[in-house]
Formats: sequence, structure tokens, C-alpha cells
Amino acid sequence: MLTPTLAPYARVKQHLKQGLASGRWPPGALMPSEAELVAEFGVSRMTVNRALRELQAEGLVQRTQGVGTFAGALHHVSSTLNIRDLHEEIEARGHRHQAVVHLQRSEPAPAALAAQLGVAPGAEVFHTLIVHFDDGVALQCEDRYVNPACAPGYLQADFTQTTPTQYLFRATALWRAQYTIEATRPTAQEAQLLAIAPDAPCLVVVRRTFTVDAAITIARLVHPGTRYQLEGQFTP
Repeated sequence: MLTPTLAPYARVKQHLKQGLASGRWPPGALMPSEAELVAEFGVSRMTVNRALRELQAEGLVQRTQGVGTFAGALHHVSSTLNIRDLHEEIEARGHRHQAVVHLQRSEPAPAALAAQLGVAPGAEVFHTLIVHFDDGVALQCEDRYVNPACAPGYLQADFTQTTPTQYLFRATALWRAQYTIEATRPTAQEAQLLAIAPDAPCLVVVRRTFTVDAAITIARLVHPGTRYQLEGQFTP
């Protein structure tokens, strides 16, 4: 229920923002017109226009003159899902991010992986293995598989200059994500890449993301426990 003490434009903005976060308008969907919002809320066109301008400035909607207002991608919209790029985290601390790409290729998907990405067993998928550094210290080993149908240009990206997360945000319409978070030991390869002991405790995040109707990627993100702190925020 909307708070009655909000300013008229803020009531309209909150209504639209809640609808975007709940999935009422999926990414790219046409949203109510200014005239429809004027009639629904009993406010002026100027009031509705202010609400839409602010949503556009926040990246939550896209407006096309003479066509209408369209819902933005979910990674801008959701108040309960926050996928922050590691490059941004490192730079926000005033540190330097560096990435070393150990693998970037197409390969056939085993049955278990194929099921997770929604492709046929043996179908070609994209695979990258990247170690991210914070001021020269290995902070994350990122082992990622990508559905080529969702990001056909993935293997052409230069991941020393942009991260897979940044690339996929631009190239796909993210709709939802699934996470598992576990404290465990690294694999032998991960320990070697991160320059840590084989029994060193690690924070392992396995993340799978989706468009409305397809799996985009599955990534295993391994962080040395002594070097990384998982942070986030929630805005109701």
C-alpha cells in the first residue's frame, strides 16, 4: 500500500518502481503511458513526467519520444538482487584491479553442465577462467560458462579490459539470478591460481543468471577467506 504522506510524484514513482522490482513489467516491456498514470493517480501530467524522468535518470526505465516508456534490465531494477562487479568493488576502495585470463574458449558441455545452461549435451558453450587481482594480490578465481545463444560475442571480449560481469550486463537482459554460498577448500587448480595453501578456507559463490526464458551463465567464484569480505545491502 502506498504511503499517503508522499508527494504526488513520489507516489507515482514508488508505484512504478515496486512494479518493476516485482516483475510486473519485465525488461523491455511497455509500461503505462503518461495519460494512463494521470488518470490512475489523479495528478497532473507534469507530476507524472517528473516521476518518469527520475526513474530514467536512475536507469530503471527507457523513454522513447512518441513511442512510450519501457522497463529497464533487472540488474538496475531489483531491490533484492545486487550483483556488483568485482572491478567496481576494488576501485571503490581506491585500489587497482587487474585480470589474468587463463582460459577463453568454446568447448562441448558435459551432460550436467548442459542441463544447468539449458543446452543439449555436447553442445558448444563458452568457457573462461580468470583470476582477478586487488593491488597485485589474487582476490578471486572466476570459472565461468556462458550460453552462446545469450551472448554470442562473449569470446571476442577483452577480459583484461572489461570483466565478464560488465560484458554480460551490457550484452544480455538479466532477469533473475540464483546463488549458493559456501565456506570450503579450493580445488588444487584454484589454490595454485590464487597462490594459497591447498587447505586454505575459501568463500565460494556459485551464481547462475537468466533472461526471461533462458540461462545466461553459471560461474564459480572462489575467494581466499583471509582476503575477501562479502558485502551487500537491501533497500525495501
